[in-house]
Amino acid sequence: MNMNQLNNVKKQGGFTLIELMIVVAIIGILAMIALPAYQTYTAKAGYSEVVSAAGPAKTAVEVCVQTGIPADCSTIAAQAGWAASPLVNTVALGGSAAAGYTITVTPNAGVRSGVTAAETYVATGTVANGTVTWVVTGGCTTANLC
Repeated sequence: MNMNQLNNVKKQGGFTLIELMIVVAIIGILAMIALPAYQTYTAKAGYSEVVSAAGPAKTAVEVCVQTGIPADCSTIAAQAGWAASPLVNTVALGGSAAAGYTITVTPNAGVRSGVTAAETYVATGTVANGTVTWVVTGGCTTANLC
């Protein structure tokens, strides 16, 4: 074969069918892994509204403990703005200084995918030396949302 014949040979370009199938399979596997992780991320992001709703109640209890006004912090009335988020159904305050103050936030079901009414946010505050230490429990811990 001389040089003219080598120059006239056309090289085949492109991908074979098996190479394309491998690429599609890899993309499918990545999507299969990423989609549940994304759904968990969006549920946690939405649940942050429920966690934020407990903030004003926590602040009210902490101010009450530090100032002593009112004398019994469990008598603090829940304010209408505490449950102003579409995802928040109720915010309730209870307990005592001896047993610990409890703030329970109940989410609305069906507002955000991945969040149900059973996934309550319960923050229990123990009083020691004029400060409140909060511990979170409730359905959100088992659902891994808080």
